[in-house]
Amino acid sequence: MTVLERVARSPLDALEFANVLLTTDDAVVGATPREVVWTHRGTTLYRYRSTQRTHAIPMLLVFALINRPEIFDLRPGASLVEFLLGEGFDVFLVDWGVPGEEDAEMGLENYVCDELHWAVRETLRASGAAELSLVGWCIGATLCAMYCGLERGDTQSPVRNLVLLTMPIDGRGSRYATWVGDEDFDVERIAEAWRVIPGQAVDFANKLLKPVPNFWTTYRRVAQGISNGAFSRDSYQPMAKWVADNPPFPGRAWAQWIRLMYRDDALARGRVRLRERRVDLARIDQNLLVVTAAADHIAPRAGTMPIFDLVSSEDVTHLDRPGGHIGLIAGSAAAKEIWPDLASWLAERSDR
Repeated sequence: MTVLERVARSPLDALEFANVLLTTDDAVVGATPREVVWTHRGTTLYRYRSTQRTHAIPMLLVFALINRPEIFDLRPGASLVEFLLGEGFDVFLVDWGVPGEEDAEMGLENYVCDELHWAVRETLRASGAAELSLVGWCIGATLCAMYCGLERGDTQSPVRNLVLLTMPIDGRGSRYATWVGDEDFDVERIAEAWRVIPGQAVDFANKLLKPVPNFWTTYRRVAQGISNGAFSRDSYQPMAKWVADNPPFPGRAWAQWIRLMYRDDALARGRVRLRERRVDLARIDQNLLVVTAAADHIAPRAGTMPIFDLVSSEDVTHLDRPGGHIGLIAGSAAAKEIWPDLASWLAERSDR
C-alpha cells in the first residue's frame, strides 16, 4: 500500500478502531453449554455438558478471586474447557461470583474451608466419583494448595491429582511487593474504608506492573492490525472483554492475601491457620503438576518454586514454558504448547 493509499484509508481505519473498542463488550465468552450443580451465597458450581466422558476421575477448575473464570472457556476454538471435554474429561468449574458489600467480611477461610470444600463435595456427588482432580490457576491454585494442606485429622483427602497453574506461593520478590509489601501500606485500613476492593482498582494495579504494554502497546497493535488488514476481532475482543471484567475483592480476604503473600512468607513457613486448622503444604501428597511461565510478572516463577521443597508428593511434574501469566494457558499458542501436555498428564492419572 502506498503512502497516499494509507492516508486515504486513515479515516476508515480510525472508524474501525473505534468500532472495535466500543463493541468489545458484545463479545461472547464462556459459550460452552453447562448446567448449575450447586450454589451458595455468590458461589456457583457448574458442570459442562458432554456425551463423551471416558475418564473416571472428574476435574474441578478453580480460578482466582480477581477476573472471571470464563478464561477457562474464552471462545469456541480457543477454550481449554472445550479441549478437555474433547479429551473425555468430566469438567466442573467453581465460579466465585461477584462479591458485594454483604461479602466484605469473607476471608480466605470462607473460600477454602467452605466454598471450595463444598464445591469439591458437590462435584463428587454429581459425578458419582470418590476422588477428583483439582486444577487451580493463579490465586485459585494457591487456594487449592491451601485446601490440600489443611489439617484433616483422620479424614482422607478426596483429591487424587493436584494441578497448579502459575501459582504464587511467595510473592515477596514480585513487583507487587514493592507496592504493598511495606507495613506502611495499611491493608486493614484500606479494607475497612472500601469494604470490598473495587475490581477496577485491582485491574489498574495489574496494568501498572507493565504500563507501556498495557496502556499503549496493546492499542497500537490493534491499530496496526486494522491498517495492515491482519486484525482479528474474534481473537482480540473476547480476551479484552475478559481482562476488563474485574469483580470486587472482599476486603478481609484481600488484606489476608496481601499479608501472607507479600509480607510474611506465611504460607511457605506453615504459619497460616484457617479456623484454627494449620495449613501445612507438607500434607500435599497428591500426584502433582506445577506449571510456570517464564515471562510471568504476576506470579513469577521464583515465587512458585518453593512448593517443590515443601510437598510430600512422590509423583511430581514441573512444566516451565515461555509465555506470560495468562497467555501461557489461554493465549494463541496454548492449544499446542500446554493443553495437550496437561490433558495427557491428567489422563494417565484419571482412571480407576
